[in-house]
Amino acid sequence: MREYLAQCTGIPTTLRAAIEYSLFAGGKRLRPALALGAAELICGDDTSALPAACALEMIHTYSLIHDDLPSMDNDDLRRGKPTSHKVYGEAIAILAGDALLTLAFQVATDCGNARVVREIAQAAGAEGMVGGQAIDLESENLKVGVPELRNLHAKKTGALIRVSVRTGAMVAGATGAQLEALTRYGEAIGLAFQIADDILDVVGDQDAIGKPVGSDASNNKSTYPAAVGLDGARKLAADAVAEAIAALDTFGPEADTFRALARYIVERDR
Repeated sequence: MREYLAQCTGIPTTLRAAIEYSLFAGGKRLRPALALGAAELICGDDTSALPAACALEMIHTYSLIHDDLPSMDNDDLRRGKPTSHKVYGEAIAILAGDALLTLAFQVATDCGNARVVREIAQAAGAEGMVGGQAIDLESENLKVGVPELRNLHAKKTGALIRVSVRTGAMVAGATGAQLEALTRYGEAIGLAFQIADDILDVVGDQDAIGKPVGSDASNNKSTYPAAVGLDGARKLAADAVAEAIAALDTFGPEADTFRALARYIVERDR
């Protein structure tokens, strides 16, 4: 990602600083790891997935910058640091997000696969992550059931996780059966990831997760613990992990890292 940014020599100084502040603030790098891991699983080499992996992390980072804005979740901390708009002001934060989103598609073209670029666009846009965020905003102060939550988070969180696995597999030359299995895996861990996030917002430690605990409740967000309680949410997360691992039955020990990742998603403390 640093190499891609270095190629962009005309970025204004403050905008570049805001981009780098959020893009290199740490985090799990889950989406690029999934893309690279899927490529390695299919062909033993992740090189072909590097452009897509970088693009996915740029899109994810843009979404976090915009999610934290006063007009969205109005958060002051992200990954243990002040959010972008707290450091650079709301206008520059918006522009940093815009820049990362557009740069992502510039980078994604380097994978040389128009289908991959199209799938990333669909997952990030109105049919996916952005659409999910709109549903999330409209669901505030409402009592939402599990089916509605699944639809919301399949778009808001799951779409980008699902496409991360798919793009890595696609650029590596996956067969139809392999792609179908990894798609089911991506959908299941996307669900598990969101449920785990919802649980951490209730019982997590602010220093560990790097952002305030209880923000979902204070913003009247629709969450799994609110819908089915903590124990019910934990059960749903465990079921999603089991579904993800079952999706990998067509693969042998070479998929053990993905199996371990599915378990980590619900065991993590951040």
